[in-house]
Amino acid sequence: MSFERYDELVGLVPTEVVTHSYVQDIALPEGAGVLALITLDNDLDSTKPTTLGPNTLIEFGRTLEGLKERAARGEISAVAVTGKPYFLVAGADLSTVKSVRSEHLGRLMAELGHEAYDLLSDMGVPSFAFINGVALGGGLEVALAANYRTVSSGANGIGLPEAFIGLVPGWGGVYRLPRLIGPANAVKVMIENPLSNNRSLDGSAAYELGIADALFEPADYLEQSLVWAARVLTGGEAAEAVAQRRARLARYDDVAWAGAVAAGRAFVEAKTSNAAPAPSRVLDLLEAGRTLSQKESAAAECAALSDLMQTPEFHATVYAFLDLVQKRGKRPAGAPDRKLARPVTKVGVVGAGLMASQLALLFARQLKVPVVLTDIDQARVDKGVGYVHAEIDKMLGRKRLSQDAANRTKALVSGSVSKEVFSDADFVIEAVFEEMSVKKQVFKEVEAVVSPECILATNTSSLSVAEMAADLQHPERVVGFHFFNPVAAMPLLEVVRAPKTDESVLATAFVLAKGLKKNAVLVQDAPAFVVNRILGRMFGEITAVFDEGTDAETADSALRPLGLPMTPFRLLALVGLPVGQHVQESLHAAFGDRFHVSSNQQKLIEAGVKGLWERQEDGTEIVPEQTLALIERGSTPSSAEDVLRRTQDALADEIGRMLSEGVVAAPEDIDLCMIMGAGWPMHLGGITPYLDRVGASERVLGKTFHQA
Repeated sequence: MSFERYDELVGLVPTEVVTHSYVQDIALPEGAGVLALITLDNDLDSTKPTTLGPNTLIEFGRTLEGLKERAARGEISAVAVTGKPYFLVAGADLSTVKSVRSEHLGRLMAELGHEAYDLLSDMGVPSFAFINGVALGGGLEVALAANYRTVSSGANGIGLPEAFIGLVPGWGGVYRLPRLIGPANAVKVMIENPLSNNRSLDGSAAYELGIADALFEPADYLEQSLVWAARVLTGGEAAEAVAQRRARLARYDDVAWAGAVAAGRAFVEAKTSNAAPAPSRVLDLLEAGRTLSQKESAAAECAALSDLMQTPEFHATVYAFLDLVQKRGKRPAGAPDRKLARPVTKVGVVGAGLMASQLALLFARQLKVPVVLTDIDQARVDKGVGYVHAEIDKMLGRKRLSQDAANRTKALVSGSVSKEVFSDADFVIEAVFEEMSVKKQVFKEVEAVVSPECILATNTSSLSVAEMAADLQHPERVVGFHFFNPVAAMPLLEVVRAPKTDESVLATAFVLAKGLKKNAVLVQDAPAFVVNRILGRMFGEITAVFDEGTDAETADSALRPLGLPMTPFRLLALVGLPVGQHVQESLHAAFGDRFHVSSNQQKLIEAGVKGLWERQEDGTEIVPEQTLALIERGSTPSSAEDVLRRTQDALADEIGRMLSEGVVAAPEDIDLCMIMGAGWPMHLGGITPYLDRVGASERVLGKTFHQA
């Protein structure tokens, strides 16, 4: 086997950061012989993840070739792969992959990965993967190619996210994973997690699913993995336990395989309306792979990868993920110098409802500082603290927290009916009813008890931060800190600067956001900020065409080509018609008639109707006759095409206004907000590039948001 045929890939990306394959011979205990340990390392610090480019894969493959020759000579009894601290491998180098501009080069890149990984699976001696940290995409596929796997309980970021970025697990993952953990769990890892905000597994979850054969604590992870490998090599109980566990976890038949594929297709349809090609290609490979050999599946995977690398959806996704989420999202435009930030050693939360309780849990878990909730009576306080404790217990039950960590986190969260408990807090955030007079009263009461240095934050989704702070002695201490629901899952945090907000207050907000593992975007103090303003304009257009006489199915499904995570009417029902109406009325008051307020929606609210659609016993959804009887509609229906174009133009208009008003620094910030806060599909590459591609920005503004 030779890697010379891949030489034309070597210069594909001159800036590739090569992950090297460093080999160390280790004498195993129990007379198990010598293990050749490959450590994948890019010689950079632990903040710089290891990735897989062509030079990396060629070096890895040649290293394995040499070790296979040594194994044949009897010099080594096993081979293992691990990574530098915190990483096995973080997946393919997307800078490399996006540079592959021909199907020939794409196929060559895919075949290179297979050739290297196939060596690892057939070394002539047992091969091991020690998953010490992040193992995503091609990184996890390295581990899957090995004969045995251990994982650290401290590892995070384990998964096959290719469907999320517009590709398929094309280096053997789609074939090997279902045979290891069963097809239903494979669909969870390859489809459900990627399409659910790109979730990943931690070490414990990977072990429970069967991705790894053994789980060890991080303190002595490598040592324990080597001892375990020695026991496997010498036969007996360890090897037998692996075989029995695998047989138990990977039970399936043809019916189960077909059912998993069908469930995956239903999930993709519900999440994306099949608007992007990659998720369906993953399921096509999984379905066909039931009866294919590994070699036949590899050929199909290479074809799929080379096809998808050329699609506009993939390149749009790489822009959205790499340039927006990974780069701009981690270096927020306009954020002050972090050296100006104040220390935060205690957090106060005003309110103990669902949102407030979610915030308390997030602050306690991520910042590991005391958090105290307040509310108007003890019952509400107890309910809020109880919610936090119950959520911690759920995490403990799912093994996402140790017992010790659960106990410590619970101890950090307390409650009171008196705001005096905020006297020594450094940061107090309100999460009370979305009514200006209520919020102003809360801030007045809090300011009376906190220190002069204490920062006051509001979780308002639409109200003026400046007005909220206007009557305070120190309005400069107030900042908007708008989370999205559910707090744990949604990564966006809109940091709102009012005209008087102090730079040190703003700097603290950004440092806190990073500590909370949120993507912060600086926005100016304008009604509804970014996400809710754009969604409000979109909802207004859809409810308007319905009120004008367009049937519900046409109005609600007109945006289907976008692949949005939920249709407008279903999203309105989820957030609650009264909440949606309140936001729309606020936007109408601020901006006038371009934000439609539906009188029909108000009638539904007054009648206690929760949403337009009602699910029937057979799973179909209809608008009930009694609901239609409540509303009055016009006689000028629109086609789906007209509704889509009208909505595109409205969005281009609103975003153009927001940029001219200076709500954010650039179109990229609008894109980032919509991706992280509204689930705008990655395959569209951000909302402003999409509006450029469909011609809406040119039609409405006479120019595009981006240069071609």
